[in-house]
Amino acid sequence: MIRPRVLAGLLFTLLLTACAGYDGRGLRPGQSGEEEVLRLMGPPALRWEDADGGSRLAYPRGPQGLHTYLVRIDPAGRLLGIENLLTPAHFARVERGMRPAQVERILGPVDPAHGVSYFPARDELVWEWRYCAPWSQRARFYVLFDGSARVVRSTMSLDDPECLGGRLSGCWCAH
Repeated sequence: MIRPRVLAGLLFTLLLTACAGYDGRGLRPGQSGEEEVLRLMGPPALRWEDADGGSRLAYPRGPQGLHTYLVRIDPAGRLLGIENLLTPAHFARVERGMRPAQVERILGPVDPAHGVSYFPARDELVWEWRYCAPWSQRARFYVLFDGSARVVRSTMSLDDPECLGGRLSGCWCAH
C-alpha cells in the first residue's frame, strides 16, 4: 500500500511534468536541443522548414486547450524560443486574400474535428480557434474563407458562446 505522502508527491510530480510538456516550461533557449523539445512536448502537429535551415514546430493544445505554441529551432538544432500563437497580435496578421496554408503559419493548425465548419448557402468555410483573451476569459477567433476560392474573406473574435448568459464557471483562463 502506498502511503498518502508518497502518493501526493507522485501526483505532484506527474502534474508538474504534464504542465511542463504543455507549454515547454523548463526548456531553455540557446541551450535546449530539438531532441529535448520533442521528448518534453511530443511530436508537433505541423513542422515547417525555414530557408536558413531552421525549423518551426506547431503544438496546438485544443480542442479544449486555449493555446497553440510555436517552437523555433535554429539550423544547429537549438531552441530559439517558444511563443503562443493564439493572441490578438497574431490574429491581426491574418489578412483578406490569404490562403489556408498562410493562415496556418500564423496561427497553427485548426482542429479539423472541432474547428471547421462549412456553410453552403454562403459558400463559406470557417476555421475556429479557442483562446484566452487579454481580459482572461475564454474567447474564439474565426477566419472566414470563400469556400470555392479558398481565400480569407474576413476574421472575427467573439466571447466564447459557452460563457454567455452569466455562466462564468470554467470561463476564466490564464495566459
